[in-house]
Amino acid sequence: MAELTYYGHAAFMLETGGVKIWIDPYLKGNPTATITPDKAEADYILVTHGHGDHVGDTVEIAERTLAVAISNAEICAWLREKGVRTHALHIGGGHEFSFGYVKMTPALHGSSMPDGSYGGSPGGFFLSLTDGSQYYFAGDTGLFGDMRLIGDEGLDAAVIPIGDNYTMGPKDALRAVQFLRPNIVIPMHYDTFDMIQQDVQAWKARVEQETDAQVLVMQPGDSASI
Repeated sequence: MAELTYYGHAAFMLETGGVKIWIDPYLKGNPTATITPDKAEADYILVTHGHGDHVGDTVEIAERTLAVAISNAEICAWLREKGVRTHALHIGGGHEFSFGYVKMTPALHGSSMPDGSYGGSPGGFFLSLTDGSQYYFAGDTGLFGDMRLIGDEGLDAAVIPIGDNYTMGPKDALRAVQFLRPNIVIPMHYDTFDMIQQDVQAWKARVEQETDAQVLVMQPGDSASI
C-alpha cells in the first residue's frame, strides 16, 4: 500500500517505502495546485509527455532534490540538457527501480515540449511496486482498446483523464474503466480550466453503477492510502 497525494490537474505524488515519486508536477501556473515547486520533495519524477502542463516544474524540482526523471528518450534528452538526471524508457519498455517496476504504456495524444521542440511519443505509466500494489497513470489520452491488456495486469488503482476536449471525456472514460477493471479509479485533468469543466459526481455515480470500480474523487491537497 502506498500513499497518493493529488496536487490538482494531473499532478500526483506517490510515496512508497519512503520513496517519493511525482507524476507530471505542474504546479506553477496551475490554479488548483496546493504546493509550490520549492516545497516539493522528490526522488523520482515521471513525465508522461512534453506539454507544459505535464512537464511542469520538473526541472526546478529535480535541480533542488536531485530527483531522477523517468520519461521517453526525447523528453529525457531535453531534460538532460537542463542538468536533470534521467532514465529513458519507451512505449512497452520497463525497468526495475528500488521501489518497483515502471513500464511506459501507450497514450493517444501529442507531445511537443514547452519550447516547441519534439517531445517523442506520449505515454502513460504502469507501476508494480515492491509491496505488490499496482497502479496505472494514463496521462493525457483518448480511449484505446489495449487498455484491456493493461487491465489484465490487475490494477489496485487507475488514474485517468475525464475532462474531454484534449483527452477522453466522461463517456469514453467510463469505457476506459470497463477496459481497465481497477479496484479504484481516480479522475484527473478536469475542472482546471473552463474548457475541461465536468460534473465529476455524476460521472462517479455512473461508473459505480455500471462497473465494480470505486471512484475516488480527490480534491487538490487530498491524500489517500491505496
